[in-house]
Amino acid sequence: MTQRSLATKHHFDFTRFSSIGRGLIVGIFAGIIVSLFRFCIERGLVFVQWTYNQMHTNWWLLLPWILGTILVAVFVGWLVKQVPDIKGSGIPQVEGQLAGELDYAWWPVLWRKFVGGILGIGSGLFLGREGPSIQLGATIGQGVAAKLHQTGADRRSLIAGGAAAGLSAAFNAPIASTLFVLEEVYHNFSPIIWTTALVSAMASNFVSLNFFGLVPVLHIPYGQNLPLSQYGNLIGLGIFLGVFGYLYQNVTLAMPSWYGKLRLPSWLNGLVPFLLVIPIGLLWPQLLGGGNAVILNLAATTPALVALIGIFILRFVFSTISYGSGLPGGIFLPILSLGAILGAIYAQTMVAVGWMPASFIPNFIIFAMAGYFAGIGKAPFTAILLITEMVGTLHHLMPLAVVSMTAYLVVDLLGGAPIYEALLEKLIQPRLPEHSGVQDRLELPIFEGSKLEGHQVRDFKWPAESLLIAIRRGERQVIPHGDTLMRAGDTLIILTDRNNRAWVRHQIAHLMAATPES
Repeated sequence: MTQRSLATKHHFDFTRFSSIGRGLIVGIFAGIIVSLFRFCIERGLVFVQWTYNQMHTNWWLLLPWILGTILVAVFVGWLVKQVPDIKGSGIPQVEGQLAGELDYAWWPVLWRKFVGGILGIGSGLFLGREGPSIQLGATIGQGVAAKLHQTGADRRSLIAGGAAAGLSAAFNAPIASTLFVLEEVYHNFSPIIWTTALVSAMASNFVSLNFFGLVPVLHIPYGQNLPLSQYGNLIGLGIFLGVFGYLYQNVTLAMPSWYGKLRLPSWLNGLVPFLLVIPIGLLWPQLLGGGNAVILNLAATTPALVALIGIFILRFVFSTISYGSGLPGGIFLPILSLGAILGAIYAQTMVAVGWMPASFIPNFIIFAMAGYFAGIGKAPFTAILLITEMVGTLHHLMPLAVVSMTAYLVVDLLGGAPIYEALLEKLIQPRLPEHSGVQDRLELPIFEGSKLEGHQVRDFKWPAESLLIAIRRGERQVIPHGDTLMRAGDTLIILTDRNNRAWVRHQIAHLMAATPES
């Protein structure tokens, strides 16, 4: 063997192969757990709807049902009281973990989120399974990291991979799930992170497809593609969705303070939605749940305009009440269902005034789901890809992009913040620097327009608790010195104490908005 081949052999890098192997393990476990979670919720919702239909002829069932509902609400509230990290969707908690803002033990969260989510979402509350699925997947990634003794960046890659796997199993959308983790949860396109996340999402999706089949989650038939003559209506729809998206953000963020006025112990707030869902179930059992069936029924047979407005008001109010209670359940699917209803309302209105043929109503239902999520989550790329994968066709990419960007810009102009970041800010308290004695890495991208762009490393006073050890530039790493020029697109690799990652990240965020020292 020649000296050159020996050198090549010695320099062969197995880093990505090992990350792919670990990602496969996380994806398989997450796929199994989240598929079971999804299956139990679907079976529970079928049972709940059947029971409400039986009550129409057997009213004596109502009293034991109310008592059982109270017991379930108290039990789920008790789970939340034991481990508050299972509250809500779980996406802010995962985002906080990856940012170093908070941390928690994986096993207590895993089983309580699983049980609490099934009881809450499967009871017919207007909560989504996708947020809890993301936290379940991330928690499995955390558990695998603990068993494999992975720490630092390797541990975070498994948590991010688990999050992508959880969403992939919930929606059968591996590409959008990976992008959601990068765009909305981790905020970084680190090669190891996206490699692990994509492999985990693919493995999880394969497991989920074996549970539920190959039909897309939201397979909506439509007559024809939208012609260019109707693109003006896409702008109108985007503006319409942006306004209501901003309203949804504000109401959702205000709900905890409104619950505080009830003077109930916070862990018993779930009694409110659990009791309110009973009259909804008696009158409109077909509207129960996160909204998957609502979207499909809406596209198959679109109700009249007045009925649509009533359904929207009901789902808007009760979904915010359900989520604001702190029960384990998400807003992902409720957002998509509200978007679909708004799309139908807009389309029916345009049909009524003669500005659009009725044959395009299903198209606008599809477009509005992406636009509403893009505006509320401030994640347009994820919204476009998510709906593309969930609907199962690439023919809508351009209309989805137009609606999503319009809604995104409207919410941005109104001052709306990404909903999951805003929810995370309510969970965490600012922390002072502290020392664990264990070093860790922090990766921060330099975006176009950052104050660091075009300046040398020496031009800024870096936090005392940090050390800039490298700058990733494309596929190579630059060892920085005082004269190194920082560019847009670079990723700063900073060494700090493990407990200081969040504090250093905040300090450098202020640095990026500051004026360099003269």
